[in-house]
Amino acid sequence: MERKLSVFVLSSTRLLRESIERMVRRKPDLDLRGAGSIRADSKDEVTASDAEVLVTDSLQFVLETKGWRAESTTERPKIEVVLVAMDDDKKQFLSAVKQGVLGYVLKDAPAIEAIGAIRAVARGEAICPPHFIRVLFDCVAFQSLDLPNARTRQQWGLTRREQQLIPLIGRGMTNKEIAAQFSLSEETVKNHVHRILRKVGVQHRLEVFEACQTESAAL
Repeated sequence: MERKLSVFVLSSTRLLRESIERMVRRKPDLDLRGAGSIRADSKDEVTASDAEVLVTDSLQFVLETKGWRAESTTERPKIEVVLVAMDDDKKQFLSAVKQGVLGYVLKDAPAIEAIGAIRAVARGEAICPPHFIRVLFDCVAFQSLDLPNARTRQQWGLTRREQQLIPLIGRGMTNKEIAAQFSLSEETVKNHVHRILRKVGVQHRLEVFEACQTESAAL
């Protein structure tokens, strides 16, 4: 007999919790180990269930109990997390990813997507809305770009926000695209760019990143 995948459902929204419970019970490859609302002892309850996948609609619970899922042993494997009924918010999504969440299902997604996400994370895969894949690509690309070194930053007097904008300017992103990246107004970004040009001493925005790279290489 094929081994079933063990699942725990945690949500203070009764309708959502019971809906996912019913779907899990109907699937022959899934084993519902427990379900409940979020309480002070929820962490211990989930851990004691030996579930392989936790399905919850609370990113706050994951943030407040960070680290506990990594406490795996030979007898007790790491619990993977699928977040369901989530907002279409890239900051929230990235916060979840940073906590090791592998499944992110939106509020308006069909209920069956939660089941697909459970199976996917149990296989060691990650699943999220297609448009969030671009968010991950942009995040990795941004982190891989060189920022001005400490001496250059001090010399030019660049603020932290101005430093963050320089790699994006170097990639040729427009003020509108940068504004969306940082949840700023386009006018605010325009002002930041104007100050960067003045501090770095160049006339055109595409010269900013090159100037930073040249200065860093010279130091």
